Amino acid sequence: MSTASLFVTSAGVGLAIAAPVGPMGMLCIRRTLTGGPRAGLAIGFGIATGDAVYGLIAALGLVGISQFMLAYDRPLHLLAGLFLLYLGVRTLLQKAPADAANGNGDSNGKLAQVGRAGALRAYASSLLLTLTNPQTVIMFAALFTTLAPRGAFSSSIALTTVGGVFCGSIAWWCFLVTVVSLARHAIGSKLRLAIDRIVGFTLAAFGIVEIRRAL
Repeated sequence: MSTASLFVTSAGVGLAIAAPVGPMGMLCIRRTLTGGPRAGLAIGFGIATGDAVYGLIAALGLVGISQFMLAYDRPLHLLAGLFLLYLGVRTLLQKAPADAANGNGDSNGKLAQVGRAGALRAYASSLLLTLTNPQTVIMFAALFTTLAPRGAFSSSIALTTVGGVFCGSIAWWCFLVTVVSLARHAIGSKLRLAIDRIVGFTLAAFGIVEIRRAL
């Protein structure tokens, strides 16, 4: 398999891994609705960066780090579960904005947009949340074993595979944020509040599942 073919195949795998809507997808959708595309993309880049970190650990054979992360699997699941539960409860308790009467947005009809600091916080939170799932190392190890040419697993092949997965994942998050951003301007305050409730319940449910896995 050529380098280009390996990259394209890995990108397809990254897209397939990112596409299923889970807690991170819900978080990305909500942050895009409430904070705009910058917030949504920050979430997506944080997730993709976390996947790339674990991919590099698996690809470069950093056994010590892998074993350390897997040894603390249960505390990490507990941490992730508590964080998801916190996000879900906070979303459920959040009230509709006082300016909702104008449809959706501020007093000038404009929707809220997060600043650079808010985007950095969104990136950091999604990165940390992604890194609390050490089983990703195992997934990437199996991925590299499947994609790498037989008897030729080198650092360049590993980096090409990780880069492809990262690009495939980013492509999905960019697509999702674009779709949600376009719909964001047409969604009224009542529907946005209903979406908040659905996302809140979903995040809380995922959090409870993670906590149960840790116990």
